[in-house]
Amino acid sequence: MDELPIGRRVAYWRGRRKMSQQVFADRLGKSKSWVDKVERGVRRLDKFSVVYEIADVLQVDVQLLLGKDVERRPETQNCIDQVEVEEIRAALERYDQMSAFFQAVPHSPPLAEMRKAVSHAWLTYQHAKYGVLARTLPKLLRDAQAADSAYASGTEAKEAAHLLGQVYQIASSALRKVGEHELSWLAADRSIAVSQRAGDQLLAGLASYRVGSALLALGRVRPALEVNVNIANRLAPTHEASRPDRLSVYGMLLLNGAMAAARIGDSATVRDLLCGAEQASLELGGDFNHYWTSFGPTNVQLHRCATAVELGDGRTAVETHEKIDVVGFNAMLPERRAHHYLDIARGYTQIGNIEKASEMLLEGDRLAPSEIRCRPLAHEVLSDVLRRTRGAPPAPVAELAEQMGVGV
Repeated sequence: MDELPIGRRVAYWRGRRKMSQQVFADRLGKSKSWVDKVERGVRRLDKFSVVYEIADVLQVDVQLLLGKDVERRPETQNCIDQVEVEEIRAALERYDQMSAFFQAVPHSPPLAEMRKAVSHAWLTYQHAKYGVLARTLPKLLRDAQAADSAYASGTEAKEAAHLLGQVYQIASSALRKVGEHELSWLAADRSIAVSQRAGDQLLAGLASYRVGSALLALGRVRPALEVNVNIANRLAPTHEASRPDRLSVYGMLLLNGAMAAARIGDSATVRDLLCGAEQASLELGGDFNHYWTSFGPTNVQLHRCATAVELGDGRTAVETHEKIDVVGFNAMLPERRAHHYLDIARGYTQIGNIEKASEMLLEGDRLAPSEIRCRPLAHEVLSDVLRRTRGAPPAPVAELAEQMGVGV
């Protein structure tokens, strides 16, 4: 996109922000005709003040509009920025499988190397190193797609498809964290098709979980509930098939379904799904990370808190939080724990305890800064905390707000 005229870049980002020319013009204090002329290159943008104003309305770095590399600020090093999102998008837009239908793929990385790279990407995500992950995802996507195209049959073909399915799921989860929900849905949907080719029901089940998460983030709550519950029913373990990995995927689908049910205020379904997940966690016998799920009794408790928050019952969320097993919680990976601190910060704001909400945000930031600083939801919670703080906020909260770009 660097070679495009600035007017085309403005049109591109306006489209990404889903603004009509009229809405964009109104926010700039200009006419629709002025916007149209700028985007068609009829009118030049020769004032930096106007360019900066446009960048502010579009919520992009001004360097992007000028076709220059974005200088990353130190505090955003661990977030996924707009340049990286576009690189991931470009990788998702590749259709190497179709090219391979006509001619052989010129290069494919060895599957042993791919296995290591995919495992590292999972751990990077679960440690909430989103900036590091974003800088490796485009190449990992291209390599996984090439590997999937290179192997047409046999066990190697299934393994390559399995690895690509995992990479799509990693991308889906990371994109959802930073608010790129449409892209998250696309990556998750791709994973479903690839997982079927891999012949792995559990990977397909997890792909459905990612689809459900993306749909929920998009506000498509009932489809999110349906996809999680339907696939969970198909994976419901029997006495003959109660493998730990199957229990884990099944349990996570139920937990995700509970989150969707909470979003529409269906407390009865929330209760049923949480009970089912709890039973699976007890049968599992502890907290594990089978299929990268972090599923177990502790994660069920974290979801009890999260669903209570979604139902607007901050009191129950806080009470449940206070009873969580400390040893089990501290053994969980950073992303999961920091995510929980964000949920509980919301719970404390619901009961008016702004001081404790601030503590939870700071605790999450100390544990996994990217989970707090990179997520739009965290920005909303911090804004709420600042708005409801009497007088000047405590210095650590004010410092966090400044680093996140949230107005005090």
